[in-house]
Amino acid sequence: MVDNEHITRRLKEGSEQAFETVYKRFFAGLCAFASQYVGEREECEEIVQDVMMWLWENRKTLTPEMSVKSLLFTIVKNKCLNSLLHKQIKQRVHESLYVKFEDQFEDPNLYIGNEMMAKLDGAIRNLPEDYRTAFTMNRFENQTYDDIAARMNVSSKTIAYRISQALKILREDLRDYMRLFLFLMNV
Repeated sequence: MVDNEHITRRLKEGSEQAFETVYKRFFAGLCAFASQYVGEREECEEIVQDVMMWLWENRKTLTPEMSVKSLLFTIVKNKCLNSLLHKQIKQRVHESLYVKFEDQFEDPNLYIGNEMMAKLDGAIRNLPEDYRTAFTMNRFENQTYDDIAARMNVSSKTIAYRISQALKILREDLRDYMRLFLFLMNV
């Protein structure tokens, strides 16, 4: 690079060679400078890339008295500070929302909804007793077909049939809510 006035003039004229010279000369140093503010290498490079794009897009506004080096470092610093400020604000908002809704985040009914839970409970209550017993023991008490069969004094195949029939009935009764229930119950 010859001198600042020369390179500024060449940039204003749209010289890609001048831009490439500036890019090669300052990119690594600007990234190192940005890393003092933002820690991640990818973010530093992205900020510097944005600044270089800004330089090219705004080259016609440059004046020969302007130091390209000072300009680039100042813009990188400001973009880094803006990035940090944005992260802090985002973190404060997340913390504020968590505190405000903390009790609801831990309540699964927030996500499922009381009405939907009532529909599921009602549909299970309406199952024939043997189906309901086998289904609830398997799905909610995590018992195996063999364990349920031993407790109900029937075969494992009978338990498999009862659970299969219970699921068929529930699918029909809850067809409007089935995707969510299937997800929740791992059916």
